[in-house]
Amino acid sequence: MDATPSQVVPSEFVELDTDFPDLALPSDEPKALSTRTIPSMAPVEEIPVKVQAVLGGARLQIAELLQTRAGSVIELDRRVGEPVDVYVNERLIARGELVLIDGSLGITLTEIVKQER
Repeated sequence: MDATPSQVVPSEFVELDTDFPDLALPSDEPKALSTRTIPSMAPVEEIPVKVQAVLGGARLQIAELLQTRAGSVIELDRRVGEPVDVYVNERLIARGELVLIDGSLGITLTEIVKQER
């Protein structure tokens, strides 16, 4: 494969003025923390998300599944005391311990899972 030669033509660049303080060259003077405000999350704060706590999983053959009845026990792949996984919209975000809150189950988060991008 042959490359086609190209000609580089110099161009004139306009110098940036002070209307873009974030693009200014660094100086030796100490700088104060940025006073830029974070955009409001208000537009998305009311969007519902699906939160699930997964206690564990099991693999069964269809024949085993068909034999289950009320009172059957399915052994999960986790031990008592191991953390449960917390998913938001089917994405693992945390792990935690089950707790009892006024007769209801809850989760105390013990680890926030960092997502690889």
